[in-house]
Amino acid sequence: MEKLAKYRKIIQYILLTYTEIPYSHGELICKPLFDEVHDSYLLITLGWDRKTRVHGCLVHVDIINDKVWIQRDETEDGITPELVAAGIPASDIVLAFHPADVRPYTGYAIA
Repeated sequence: MEKLAKYRKIIQYILLTYTEIPYSHGELICKPLFDEVHDSYLLITLGWDRKTRVHGCLVHVDIINDKVWIQRDETEDGITPELVAAGIPASDIVLAFHPADVRPYTGYAIA
């Protein structure tokens, strides 16, 4: 399987598993938004928690220049170890939520 097709499949599979985890409070859902044309993959939390409207990005992953860029990851343990365990090498993962000068110390790609 082509590298990018493999990465897309892994990202989608992992993100979809998070949509099956129920929230412990409120009337919230986790909605996947996948754009294979632009290689952008998001999980959005939406609904109501008491009388407060909730609508926000839980996870945002892009594929840029053959690398997986984690733009945002608000999951409890982070999805990065799951991506590595599923076959995406750390050298192809950029923790984009860290500043560029911090990335060399993360054990992942810098860009």
